Amino acid sequence: MKKTVILALTAIPLAASVMAQEPMEIIEVMGRDSEQLVLPSEDETEGLFGLAESLKDIPRAATVINESLMQEAAIDDLHDIARFAPNSYAAAGFGNPSLPTIRGQLGELYEAGMRRQAGNNGLGIPMSFNAIEGIAVVKGAPPVMLGTSQRVGGFVNLQPKTANVNREHTRLTGEWGQWSQYRLQLDHNAVLKSDEHALRVSAEYIDEDSFYDYHQHRSDDLLVAYQWQPNSDTQLDVALEYYDVAWTDNAGINRPTQNLIDNNLYITGQGVQPNGSTVPGAGAVISPTGEVRIDRSTTLNDPRDTNTAETTLLHAKLQHYFNDDLVLVNRTYYQYLTREGINQNSFVEIIDDAHTFENRTELHIAKKTVIGANLRVNDVLGYSQFTTEADNPIDLTGPLSNRRIPLTDAQQARLIELRPGLFVSPGGQYDLDGDGAGDFNLSDTTDSTSYQWGVFAQHEQALTERWSITGGVRADYYDVEAEDPLAPAGVDAKRDSYSDWLSALSLSTQYAWTPDLTLYATAYKSDSTSNSMAGGTVLNTAGVIDEQNFATENELYEIGLKYAPSDARWYADATLFDQTRSLRNRDGSNSGIRTEGIEGQWHFAADSYWVTLAASYIDAYWDNSASSQGTGQVADAFDDSRPDIIEGTGLGSPNFTLFPASTQQLQGIPEVQASMVAGWSITEQWSVGGDLSYTKHFPLDFLQTVFIRDQHTLNLHTQYHVTPQLSARLDVFNVTDQDNWSPVFEGGYFGATLAFPSQPVHAQLSVRYAF
Repeated sequence: MKKTVILALTAIPLAASVMAQEPMEIIEVMGRDSEQLVLPSEDETEGLFGLAESLKDIPRAATVINESLMQEAAIDDLHDIARFAPNSYAAAGFGNPSLPTIRGQLGELYEAGMRRQAGNNGLGIPMSFNAIEGIAVVKGAPPVMLGTSQRVGGFVNLQPKTANVNREHTRLTGEWGQWSQYRLQLDHNAVLKSDEHALRVSAEYIDEDSFYDYHQHRSDDLLVAYQWQPNSDTQLDVALEYYDVAWTDNAGINRPTQNLIDNNLYITGQGVQPNGSTVPGAGAVISPTGEVRIDRSTTLNDPRDTNTAETTLLHAKLQHYFNDDLVLVNRTYYQYLTREGINQNSFVEIIDDAHTFENRTELHIAKKTVIGANLRVNDVLGYSQFTTEADNPIDLTGPLSNRRIPLTDAQQARLIELRPGLFVSPGGQYDLDGDGAGDFNLSDTTDSTSYQWGVFAQHEQALTERWSITGGVRADYYDVEAEDPLAPAGVDAKRDSYSDWLSALSLSTQYAWTPDLTLYATAYKSDSTSNSMAGGTVLNTAGVIDEQNFATENELYEIGLKYAPSDARWYADATLFDQTRSLRNRDGSNSGIRTEGIEGQWHFAADSYWVTLAASYIDAYWDNSASSQGTGQVADAFDDSRPDIIEGTGLGSPNFTLFPASTQQLQGIPEVQASMVAGWSITEQWSVGGDLSYTKHFPLDFLQTVFIRDQHTLNLHTQYHVTPQLSARLDVFNVTDQDNWSPVFEGGYFGATLAFPSQPVHAQLSVRYAF
């Protein structure tokens, strides 16, 4: 769908509605609901632990961020969940988060209870929330209903918009932000036949330049949702979404010394390779030429970089009540994805085709038992090349040519030419010259198909009127095939197949100390997979599928209490947890991580104001496991010619460093995280609100040579209803203009190479018209 079409659809009626009121300079799109705000504890999680469960009744730490909270806190990307959910601090994800981070590791992304195709270790495709009207954040691996997944720190379930057979509505929203950022949205629900048929269309157009140099975002998103209720026992919901996006990968600022983090002081000088070349490359050493205050907008990207993607998602849910004690639910999900990422620093990720299909049937019995089966198919053809990247040698204060990495003849010889002038890794290793060593660089290139058949059962058993236990079991059979789609000429392409069983077991108990206070304990153990881009499976250097990709064990032990008084609008919970899980490293290996901690949340609403608080402590460390960084420490990038600036080691950067097995603190994760979100209705027409977040200082790199200091962020907003239909809102972000930083990539691989600077104080104006 072309951007001009969406622009016309939204701009014409929006302009007409605004002209009928007082003239305004600019407009915005998001959808602020005029209904009463719903607290996180007052909504249900649908299709995760049963049919629909309240937060108090789930034996797991969770937070529900419904549509009203999304609007109040201006949530429009996955990083924003940290405003409500404790232990959800995230790396920058190269400026475009596509996966959540929960309890110190990447989490999984679900939509309507089905695992959604997402990024490769956090480096993925920007998301649009145009099709979403609610978010559930759950800690720990997905429950047995949802199936074996790759990322088990926790998961986010996106609740897609659905049509409504009883109420017609139309919402127009326009948004303008600093740096020429524009968004337009039209959301219309049409009742085709009362109580039976409805159709909903939501269209969004985004055109954003950026505070960061050479950074932009352009996207179109169209959702068409249909609901059919032939009778009171049966309901069918179908949603089809199309998303087309062009964006910029943003690697932040390189050479993250402590002086850069504390004072924005950047060491200048272009790195020199051992062969004397100033093209960024492995082992390059920088002779410092000075130290300057760098503009935080000067980040590592290039106007010639190309990043585009298109995806189509289909969700269907059929629910039928045979009677009050027997309910059948069938869910279907399909996603088609293409992506092209070609960056001037020699990074390439191209997904020619990725098809993901899943169907799950659930039978819910007496609201206590659920049994079911599912089939998931994932087919990926993609090409990758990240072996010649070199970020630290680049002097960002110099010309753009400093950032570009033209491949030498020797480097090209270790890759395959996909298109004229574009080189990627093959999908397998080959020894063409017979010297006993592989002749190629390997990345994540693959042509793979996986089939996953799963069966599961979960049952809740009451032991007394107050005490119950719930057990769940699941078994998944994987059958995987992978081959090299781009083998060198004259050899047979490497290929392999592999099959395995993966299991999951859960046991929880709940005790109602009083009707308002519940105590719970949960134990969970599962196997998970380790996949590459788009969920594909790669061949290792031996040309086979690594068995370890299907033997990653994860454990969770959690105890907590939840308090929800029946006579007041407030809720509180507290949780102790101990969790072990794996992290897929950039080279395809897996490392173990263990986390222990405590977290809690409190939500309260009165007649004219509301407030939510969240806080957490986490001890995250490598679980007697090896880890790696692209560079051992930032000092390795420099020689010792200017000890007044930095005492460099001269080892060069990048210098891929493998650290031995240890229990070292996991870099890139703050031990303490706290947040508050609040709102106050001053009059019926005028309201104000905001959010405040805090993170304790934490190491950026494995050796803890550089720390990100204690940080806070304050956002404020005010909203005024000009008429019952028309409202305007002003948001001011980072009100105190903090120079905050975050890691760029999950797992700390770039901890000695890159850090991401936050945006300065900036404003956003939005206008909404509803009828």
